[in-house]
Amino acid sequence: MTSVAGHKKLFPKQKKILTTFGEDLFLAMKRREFTKSLVAERTGLDPKTITKVFNGDPGVAIGAYLKVMAVFGMESNFADMAGHDELGSKLQDMKLLEKKR
Repeated sequence: MTSVAGHKKLFPKQKKILTTFGEDLFLAMKRREFTKSLVAERTGLDPKTITKVFNGDPGVAIGAYLKVMAVFGMESNFADMAGHDELGSKLQDMKLLEKKR
């Protein structure tokens, strides 16, 4: 999985998740009746980068995704993503239960 452009290579499941995320952002734009030009203007990003975000391009910096989410008033969703660590919580609970015994 390594190459000069290794940052752009993802496993198929990861690529699907990122593609869906980009599509969801695109739909958020459409629901608000915004244009790509408006999103580019409000984020300060190049229109080509906005298109890449909506395509779920893995080569786009994570900050660009956050800027787009902020334009839509969705930046708190970004903060919640890592905070919702279901697996980590279960592992911690298992350790706590072991200590109890």
